[in-house]
Amino acid sequence: MASEGFWTSEENPQAVMRQASELRDTIETWRGVEREAADLIELIELAAAEDDSATAAEVAKAADALAERLRALEVGLMLSGPHDRKDAILSIHAGAGGTESQDWAEMLLRMYLRWADAHRYKTEILDYTPGEEAGIKSVTVAVSGPNAYGYLKSERGVHRLVRLSPFDSAHRRHTSFALVEVMPKVDDTVEIVVNDEDLEIEFYRSSGAGGQNVQKVSTAVRMRHLPTGLVVTCQNERSQLQNKETALRILKSRLLELELEKREEEAARLKGQHVAAGWGNQIRSYVLHPYTLVKDLRTDFETSDAVNVLEGALDPFIESYLQWTIGGQAA
Repeated sequence: MASEGFWTSEENPQAVMRQASELRDTIETWRGVEREAADLIELIELAAAEDDSATAAEVAKAADALAERLRALEVGLMLSGPHDRKDAILSIHAGAGGTESQDWAEMLLRMYLRWADAHRYKTEILDYTPGEEAGIKSVTVAVSGPNAYGYLKSERGVHRLVRLSPFDSAHRRHTSFALVEVMPKVDDTVEIVVNDEDLEIEFYRSSGAGGQNVQKVSTAVRMRHLPTGLVVTCQNERSQLQNKETALRILKSRLLELELEKREEEAARLKGQHVAAGWGNQIRSYVLHPYTLVKDLRTDFETSDAVNVLEGALDPFIESYLQWTIGGQAA
């Protein structure tokens, strides 16, 4: 940054400044932990010398809190991918099964929104298609915060629910599926080229919330990328232009994720193993009847506290996934 010609170079100065700020924050965080540990060592030595059991108990409590903080920082060290620090775009699609799967998709949306809120991440619903009777057919959410993509990428794939159906008059057990997609949000530092001639754009009336304007005027956008067949929609904003710009950002994120998946598949092919995060390959099962169990089928991590998981307690699953990937089980 101090070099001559930095501000007039072709590189993005703002991106470099942002990276420098993130690195300073990381360094200061670890130095702060180091200082805090040194202070606790001094206090425990002083308490031992003076046989001060009260102070020793307080130091032990502080040490436990520091150990928990250190564990969280160590999890963050597992996020070494080039896009892990980025914001995320998360999409949920109900599987076959009508109302059952649409209700399950809405349950997943609630779970992720609660997880994001617990981590103080900002969320914004970009596109929302409600179900016919209940739940949602699909939803796209922007999740903004440090390492949002790095954490949420563990959720890519098919999620399976087994429960007694609240929509079945006979109260029989049903199995529902939903597909979760997670993409890194494209920023100015990533070059994704989309040619106008490769786009097919359609405007239509919004079916979601947003006031009378979006309900009466064709502000919603459906954008198809002809070379790949990818389709994205956006109906969150009040104008065609805003929705078109947002849809283009989502499309670029999908194209980036498509490229990342190709690289992962090639790396996994060389390793001799790969499971695609698509239909037919479930990553996690949530069982609410006849017993309660949530099990990740990749890492084998499981818990019987299904209710807490559906309230957003996903960190143990995310951490076990990150450890699993470092262990060489995934690209």
